[in-house]
Amino acid sequence: MRLAYECGHIRKGEGRKMSSNHWKTVSRAALVASISAIAFAAPAHAQDASGEPAGVEREGGLTEIIVTARKRQESAQDIPVAVTAFAPEQIERYDISSVERIAASTPNLQVGKATTGSGAQITLRGIGTPASALGIESSTAVIVDGVYYGNGRILNEGFFDLARIEVLKGPQALFFGKNATAGVISITTADPTDYFEGSTRVGYEIKGKRAFIEQIISGPLSDTLSARVALRGAKMWGGYTRNYATDLPLTFTDLDTGTTFNTVATAVADKTPQEKELLGRASLKWEPTSDLTSVTKMSMGWNRANDPGWNNIIFACDGGNSTLMPDVPCERKWYSYHNNAPEEVGAVFPYAYEGGNVGATYKSFQVTNNTNYDLGDVVLTAVLNYQNQRNRWFSDSDYQQRVTQIFVGSYEKWKAFSGEFRAQTQYDGPLNAMVGVLYQDSKLLADQNVFFGNVQKSNEDPINQFMAFSKYSTTDGETISPFAQVVWNVVPSVELSGGVRYTHETKDSYFIHPFIRPGIAYRENDPINTKQTFTDWTPEVTVAYKPSRALNIYAGYKAGYKSGGFSNESTYTNASVAGDLDFEPERAKGFEGGIKSTLADNQLRLDLALYSYKYINLQVDFFEAQSFRFVTTNAGSARTKGVELSGEFAPHAAPGLSVRGSINYNDAHYIDFIAPCVTGQTPAQGCNLTSNPFGGLLGQDLGGVTMAMAPKWTGSLGFAYKTDVSDGMSVGISSDARYSSSYNASPFANPIATQGEYVNLDASLFLKSDAGWELGLIGKNLTNQFVVSGALDAPSTGSGTGTDAGRLADQRGYANTPRTVQLQLTYRY
Repeated sequence: MRLAYECGHIRKGEGRKMSSNHWKTVSRAALVASISAIAFAAPAHAQDASGEPAGVEREGGLTEIIVTARKRQESAQDIPVAVTAFAPEQIERYDISSVERIAASTPNLQVGKATTGSGAQITLRGIGTPASALGIESSTAVIVDGVYYGNGRILNEGFFDLARIEVLKGPQALFFGKNATAGVISITTADPTDYFEGSTRVGYEIKGKRAFIEQIISGPLSDTLSARVALRGAKMWGGYTRNYATDLPLTFTDLDTGTTFNTVATAVADKTPQEKELLGRASLKWEPTSDLTSVTKMSMGWNRANDPGWNNIIFACDGGNSTLMPDVPCERKWYSYHNNAPEEVGAVFPYAYEGGNVGATYKSFQVTNNTNYDLGDVVLTAVLNYQNQRNRWFSDSDYQQRVTQIFVGSYEKWKAFSGEFRAQTQYDGPLNAMVGVLYQDSKLLADQNVFFGNVQKSNEDPINQFMAFSKYSTTDGETISPFAQVVWNVVPSVELSGGVRYTHETKDSYFIHPFIRPGIAYRENDPINTKQTFTDWTPEVTVAYKPSRALNIYAGYKAGYKSGGFSNESTYTNASVAGDLDFEPERAKGFEGGIKSTLADNQLRLDLALYSYKYINLQVDFFEAQSFRFVTTNAGSARTKGVELSGEFAPHAAPGLSVRGSINYNDAHYIDFIAPCVTGQTPAQGCNLTSNPFGGLLGQDLGGVTMAMAPKWTGSLGFAYKTDVSDGMSVGISSDARYSSSYNASPFANPIATQGEYVNLDASLFLKSDAGWELGLIGKNLTNQFVVSGALDAPSTGSGTGTDAGRLADQRGYANTPRTVQLQLTYRY
């Protein structure tokens, strides 16, 4: 009761910075609540309600969760890490087939899918990286089958046929290497089986009019070789966003001849994104002996959308109405005003689709091999990977409709080869160790072309006739990162572990504007060449006290590191300074501790985590909406601290029932950050610094201000129940609600870029037959909440920055998916 009172008391003052006394009160109350629960529930370990001794097998109860957070399979109860794990049954229950859907089921995790830049904004515990900058890798690393993926376009991958998903919170440098200062999303696909299994699944989602089919076959090819093939195809005839644009008459002027001509920018389809996808994975598992296992997985992906900006919604405007469409209100609804380019432009403009249509195409190919050789006392592991991602898009980049349009065509290519080699001891004694090294060689290429102004230069090469400016950039990267850890069981109930990772990374980058139309204040054919070298030692020390299998009390010091780099899709204007395009490393250090407990004869799980981390040089990206100038820079310092309490109850008295919930408090704020003013920001709104490091831009002091995408409170509550309804027939029902308090979606605290508090509800219903078929109904975002997971100033909007007459730029946000209801039928054989 005391905990509930304290939480409610602080909730009322959410708009104010939390005092240290309040922080201590919440921490102590949460700790007391968890310890009290352990004390009251302890007798249940001695005997059950019927008086039978503990250990007697009974129906119901909690299911053990196996994770690989420390590069070996362990129970989630045993590891000293705050982790949210999803087993295959949970993944299927809510069709968690994308990174965005992982976020929808995880409090304190937000994911925004973007058209430009890196393609993704992933924020965990208030730490995230804006999607606008290609070249800044996410602070939350995405790991697939043990391999790091450094490009945000991984969000375009469809994930299915999975073994498990783990979300690890806090810096994870020791075990996951690169760029995990905020946490890790680890996805493990299913391995081939040594017995035959197969399934066919078809489904239809009503809102988007999306049909899909999956086919999975797995089984042995010989005594030592097994294989698995998984295929998925989907097509959407409708969409999630309604496009209200109309065909738009335009007048073009030929700057070389002085003549004009009339043309039309047709409206994009009224429903977007009308996605199509085709995914495939083939896996081979070779086990010549019981000590040697080698699994090779090859996957390919293809995705096509009719509008890459379908979820880029103008959701808030100063004064309520759009700057570029004064009669149109800015609302938090899934609608847009997007046009295709005129046919004359589309015929010659790079990366435009036929007829000048907008669109996006993503293609990927990757091969991963995981080999484990058990020598008895030592296990040797090798993880090899090659990945290749290609992304092409052509977009209406006004994101609004007006008589002078902006269109952008872009092609990005990311490829990398990596190898990680580890040796891990498994002695019976108190000391064990792990040593390893990670190597990665990568190349990023970006070619982008921009049209605006409704002009033509007919004497130019056809490819440049309608070009305002183009930009071309590459970055070649190489990483060598050895690491080591020692685990010491001081006594049977106390484990002390410590380790360190050393990172040496080089990045050689090139940037140029190959073409600039006369009159545009950019630097044509003035290349930038940078050679960057980054090094860092990242330590980690953890102590865990485990008086029984049911109780784990841990505390540790952790550090995180993300190397600096180069912003490949920025602009090099006459006002730009040398530091606009490159940025310094991001570092994290701090403490995390908690209690993990399994209580009441394995019926109740309670986990408590407390953390406090300081971030130095948090990497951020700024866009000035009037001059199209980008500034990629570092915030001086920031801090996140919080409390997370989660639990699950699975009573023996009701086999098949589980109830789960969590409540999380997170305070994430800048400590020291002199930042550029957002477009149109007035002195009264904080734009009052004339001396700053941004080359002529006015500045603001964001010290003490809450960071973007950092709600103070998040929580969840849900249940799942499965029971037999007749011989050979069972039914399963589940529902989960996710709560978030309000937050600002802009990394530069734009006053109108706010997201109000919301409750998101998911539910599912399954009817399953022992004959092999299963009928499912899945509803997501049933409350139909409009939520943005990141915001930027919209191009060509806002005015009067630093003056009393300033008008804030319109806010473009990465919107979530609206309410969806999906019916699916599965047959297993």
